[in-house]
Amino acid sequence: MLSTLRVTSRQAVARESGMRALLTGVRAGSTWANVPQGPPDAILGITEAFKADSFGEKINLGVGAYRDDKGKPYVLPSVRTAEDKVVASRLDKEYAGITGIPSFTKKAAELAYGANSPALKEDRLAITQSVSGTGALRIGGAFLQRFYPHAKKLYLPTPSWANHNSVFKDSGLEIGTYRYYNKDTIGLDFDGLVADLKAAPENSVILLHACAHNPTGVDPSQEQWRKVSDVVKEKGHFAFFDMAYQGFASGDADKDAFAPRYFVEQGHNIALCQSFAKNMGLYGERVGAFSLVCASAEEKKRVDSQLKILIRALYSNPPIHGARVASTILNDAELNKQWLGEVKGMADRIIEMRALLKKNLEDLGSKHDWSHITNQIGMFAYTGLKPEQMDVLAKEHSVYATKDGRISVAGITTANVKRLAESIFKVTG
Repeated sequence: MLSTLRVTSRQAVARESGMRALLTGVRAGSTWANVPQGPPDAILGITEAFKADSFGEKINLGVGAYRDDKGKPYVLPSVRTAEDKVVASRLDKEYAGITGIPSFTKKAAELAYGANSPALKEDRLAITQSVSGTGALRIGGAFLQRFYPHAKKLYLPTPSWANHNSVFKDSGLEIGTYRYYNKDTIGLDFDGLVADLKAAPENSVILLHACAHNPTGVDPSQEQWRKVSDVVKEKGHFAFFDMAYQGFASGDADKDAFAPRYFVEQGHNIALCQSFAKNMGLYGERVGAFSLVCASAEEKKRVDSQLKILIRALYSNPPIHGARVASTILNDAELNKQWLGEVKGMADRIIEMRALLKKNLEDLGSKHDWSHITNQIGMFAYTGLKPEQMDVLAKEHSVYATKDGRISVAGITTANVKRLAESIFKVTG
């Protein structure tokens, strides 16, 4: 009887050991066993460090969204009114067409190109609603990869928005770069930019930030844009514009759209990505548009048909609520006027914070030239601070931003600008 129990016990142990070995083998041979750990998101890391800091006067200059003068998220009153109108209309929840809500895309095109644009008057603009600006870039990348008849290589400014590289690489495009930012002058390397565009192979795809260059806040002047247009035309390059900040940059939507409008006037058949995240505060609603200027109305029909095929495979149909809100604002004359005033108010606050930061630094007796802070434009500013200085700002002064010295000016308020200036002064001297 005892030997029988021993045999049974040994069999149970053997079964358990075999099961452990089997499970270990399953884990070792998992389908996802070789998936590498991805690098942490730089902005997310800043946010986490900021949240973990217990200091009552800590400052977060990493966030890429507008904040009011109390540091709080801001919903535009015009958006609230438009949203109330949309809800009160009791519209159904049926799918939009593949290219979105026509009342939205029509007005988005007019906002970007101008109501009197020849591309609109001649019915040769193919436009589709997109999942905000990132979605517009992805559609554009996919269209280039499939149909651009020359080298599938897109040139980005150095630096550019970090996600540009990922979006276009995942679209199957090769990435090149051209000079843009001069770290010595903390301004535009215009000579380098022109030289690189001239040196690029003919018919290259060139990505251009229409206004409020992200991350530097450094934009070409209108005269410089004219020169860029000339070089692009001379080389037969294709201009691909990203316009995420129309109206939000200078407070004037027409002024901010100068570059893409000028290129179209000069005969360039451009691509353009629009976002309504910043200028309408519709961040989470994901409202945007992608458009291509075509040579004729007949060409536009063919391009439009292929855009629909691409989008059908990407996400089928765009979300409707945010686009309805944007459409209500763009199509209602009174609401549109109110919205433009609110956009100007946001832009003016950013401009004011730039001026206050510069003044406070100068009042402290800083010997550095801080004119780049007010010369730059838009939500972000390149301070010229080095990574080690940014580390000191975070560790010793509870001021959080990216290591490249970029700050979100939207995070500056009348309450914290003095302490921010003092912190920067202590770090830079």
